[in-house]
Amino acid sequence: MISSVQNVSNLSMTRALGAVDTENSASSSVATMPGAAGAPNGMSFASVMGNMASDAVNSLKGAESMSFAGIKGTASTREVVDSMLQAEQTLQTAIAIRDKVVSAFLEVTKMQM
Repeated sequence: MISSVQNVSNLSMTRALGAVDTENSASSSVATMPGAAGAPNGMSFASVMGNMASDAVNSLKGAESMSFAGIKGTASTREVVDSMLQAEQTLQTAIAIRDKVVSAFLEVTKMQM
């Protein structure tokens, strides 16, 4: 189920957004502060959102593997709980961002031309 979410990072290639400049994960690990003038490292909105989605998927996969390690007895209870809390926080952040994007989209569609 988590593997199917990875397709979110490919959104920049759909809906005529192929011209948007995307970055590799090596250069995308450094993000600029919101409101910073000019985005000096050339990251686009689509690449930032794609990187955030892939980081969220990786966090959820890590929590899933840590829970399996806890079931096997190779990980302590504290490690499993920490991993699950981090995954929950990541999921809540992703849901909040999704809600804001949908809200902004609805506001744009209500605008008169």
